[in-house]
Amino acid sequence: MESQALVIAAIGILGIGAQWLAWRTGWPAIVLMLAAGFLAGPVAGELGYRIIDPEAAFGDLLDPAIGIGVALILFEGGLSLDLRELRDSGSAVWRLATVGVAVGWALGAFAANYIAGLAWPVAVLFGGILIVTGPTVVIPLLRQANIQTRPSNILKWEGIVNDPTGALCAVVAYEYFRRINEFPDATLVDVVPPLIIAAIISGLIGYAAARAVAFVFPRGGIPEYLKVPVLFSSVIGVFVFTNQIEHEAGLVAVTVMGVTLANTDFTSLRSIHPFKENVAVLLVSGIFILLSASLTPADLAYLDPREPVGQRFALFILVLLFVVRPVTVLVSLLGSRVPWNERLFVAWIAPRGIVLVAISGLFALRLADLGYGSGQVLTALSFAVVFATVVAHGFSVDIVARWLGVKGTSRPGLLIVGSTPWTIALAKEMQALKTPIMIVDASWQRLGAARREGLPFYHGEILNEATEHNLDLSPYQVLVAATENEAYNALVCNEFAHEIGRDSVYQLGESRDENDRHSLPESIRGRALFESGFGVDDVQERQQQGWVFRKTKLSDAFAFEDAQQKLPDSANMLLLVREGGTLRFFTHAARPEPRAGDVIISFSPPQLKTPEEKAAKRAVKEAGRQKAEGNAEKGSPGKPQPG
Repeated sequence: MESQALVIAAIGILGIGAQWLAWRTGWPAIVLMLAAGFLAGPVAGELGYRIIDPEAAFGDLLDPAIGIGVALILFEGGLSLDLRELRDSGSAVWRLATVGVAVGWALGAFAANYIAGLAWPVAVLFGGILIVTGPTVVIPLLRQANIQTRPSNILKWEGIVNDPTGALCAVVAYEYFRRINEFPDATLVDVVPPLIIAAIISGLIGYAAARAVAFVFPRGGIPEYLKVPVLFSSVIGVFVFTNQIEHEAGLVAVTVMGVTLANTDFTSLRSIHPFKENVAVLLVSGIFILLSASLTPADLAYLDPREPVGQRFALFILVLLFVVRPVTVLVSLLGSRVPWNERLFVAWIAPRGIVLVAISGLFALRLADLGYGSGQVLTALSFAVVFATVVAHGFSVDIVARWLGVKGTSRPGLLIVGSTPWTIALAKEMQALKTPIMIVDASWQRLGAARREGLPFYHGEILNEATEHNLDLSPYQVLVAATENEAYNALVCNEFAHEIGRDSVYQLGESRDENDRHSLPESIRGRALFESGFGVDDVQERQQQGWVFRKTKLSDAFAFEDAQQKLPDSANMLLLVREGGTLRFFTHAARPEPRAGDVIISFSPPQLKTPEEKAAKRAVKEAGRQKAEGNAEKGSPGKPQPG
């Protein structure tokens, strides 16, 4: 028991530690998690201090625990898929899920047999598993690289749809070779139709379970504090039950269940988003650490480039990257409306993830039981494929996206909630600095000023779930809630804190004493704008007095202290814009460190000129007027003289 507790603690520390390091460095998280598992497992074992030995710690519980973890991850991925996203990419996804599956399976199987040297049964099964592209890897990769909407949606949907499809292909292959092993006269007709029927039944069960949840939850059938436990227990129950119908059919059921809930008018679902995302991070981290730590020195020996088998595997991976995937995508999208630059981008990006490793490890043992010895190498080869594809695609996605012109907005955007004279003035200043901005307001009348100024706007309620489907929020990394209602501003900030980040949502008005029962608690508010914590009434009053926004560019010769001296004493610093477009706000609790190249945006009173400055300005204007009149006289034609 004590050793199991230590292993669980080590898995948590290494998994979350790798995720944090990925956030700090920008490296792909899966690479760091695989490296952590290798170091804690086989590498530390070779030194005689193995930290994590999953088989010894968990025994027979390891496989079902990983299976349930993968099911929950696929369910969470399904919850993020809205069918309305397929308006521009549905045809491409359908092609990749049909033609792409057939072409990719065939090419992958041939490459696994002729290049990697796997026996035909093992090669066919592995070719089916290679269809998966790993949504847990693809989605963070696309988010980090800021890819345009259509290619991003194509890759995201392909990853979710093909995860259970690849598992089913592996099941079909395994069941066929198992039947052939028991009954040599068995044919594909004897094997495939029952599996397809099992998949359809499992999908219907997942759909029915989702509809039941969507019916019961809003009607008070489940108390609020039990909704998340009931939902996750239902997912596990559906997965286990449908797996009794056919091996791995549960993956289809939970995926259908997630997608159904995501596309149902289900208000209770929104409250569980933060928890389900946290669970997904924990599961992905833990399972990657477990699987990579379970490798043995014998498994790693297959990947030694000095050995012939290692060289064959390396060549197989190159063919997978540069032949199998590009041919699969380009053949699938022939005749589609997807532009060629987007086709080429989709053809390159195909990182594999946790489902590939989990399913390969599962079938490696089963193939070995059927007498196919080369099935034992699937675990090592699947890790090699995951590592190679994640490294190749993870570190090249940004370069390839720029080269093919599929990058989204490169500068961080600012989402402004509330159309007021103050927000309009702020939006104009930010737009002049080439910061992408969007003003959101539910009132068409209040948006009139934004329309007249030619500013981007969205007419709708920001808290309405429909907004998530009609307004692409990905370009905006910072939110400012500045409506005339401070309580509503706090509600907006609290709602979007989990999506944008608590440190990136701001509102007008300073938080008050937590012990004051009349004030909103700081825990549900956004960060207060301005060091002085101006409220809505404060900025409105000052704007009526003529206060304006001012831009000040810092340099080596003109430091922040110089900028402060140039501005009036009562001026308030609002934010600074870095050279790369990053936004840093001055708040009552934090103050960014200005540096050369930054542009300071301040909210300042009108600068009153002294009598001497006014006289000098009038003299300049008078001199300019006299000069203009003199130039006009010189350039005028002379009067005609009498003859």
